[in-house]
Amino acid sequence: MTTQLEANTPSAVLDRVSLVLDAFDGPGRLTLAQIVRRTGLPRSSAHRMLDRLVQLRWLRRQGRDYELGMRLVELGSLAVHQDRLHRAALPLLHELHRVTGHVVHLAVLDGTDVVYLEKIGGRMAAAIPTRVGGRQPAHCTAVGKAMLGFADDDQLTALDDALATRKTKYSISTPAQLRTELGKVRAHGIAYEREESLPGFACVAAPIGNIGEAVAAVSVCGPVAQMGLDHRMAAPVRMTALGIWRSIEGGPVRVQPTLQQARPLRGGPAAGRVSAHVRPELQTA
Repeated sequence: MTTQLEANTPSAVLDRVSLVLDAFDGPGRLTLAQIVRRTGLPRSSAHRMLDRLVQLRWLRRQGRDYELGMRLVELGSLAVHQDRLHRAALPLLHELHRVTGHVVHLAVLDGTDVVYLEKIGGRMAAAIPTRVGGRQPAHCTAVGKAMLGFADDDQLTALDDALATRKTKYSISTPAQLRTELGKVRAHGIAYEREESLPGFACVAAPIGNIGEAVAAVSVCGPVAQMGLDHRMAAPVRMTALGIWRSIEGGPVRVQPTLQQARPLRGGPAAGRVSAHVRPELQTA
């Protein structure tokens, strides 16, 4: 009797709902059999819970398949757009995309993963398989390394097991490699990723936060051949991160990174879309 009562307590019910919803962590629909397999719930219990979640619009049923419902989409959108960080960042993210022409991400750290809060990219966005609310191993991404550069020892130790997950042959795979890379992030305040999460693509990221800490990160990603992995791309990314943090803190200065027209470098061809001359404009708010 006691066991039955415990199984029906609110916390137990919420745990089961969480199990069911977590089963949809990824694209595509799921059948009842797949949900039972992923959650470990009894088939009858899972079926009853799915029916109720469909009634509440948390899930949607298409024939024998289930997928996330519009109510979760609505709540997720509200959560993102009510977030102070997202509100402060959005106009600056659009400006960064405009001046670089590349895909821009805003992300936060969650355990050993990064979670994307925003993605702006125009036509190129489809080539990079990230999405708002999606996750990636932090050590494989520029945004992840930008934040991990200021993580404490316990957080870095927790990453040791996660290093077994490699997205490409270039992904960092040992604690020594990671700590060397993070040392560079701390020294320069910028993180680079060269085909470590997606073949053919590179990213530049900067942490958002006070000196020596990071509450989030912003990045620019594009094809390796078009990305200048040096100060030409690092400067506008760093200025965007600074502008976002000043906006969050309510500071008196609004920073808008702008780039001059690209010119040929001396002794060589034009350096892609981004010039070697970066002109940050500071405007009094």
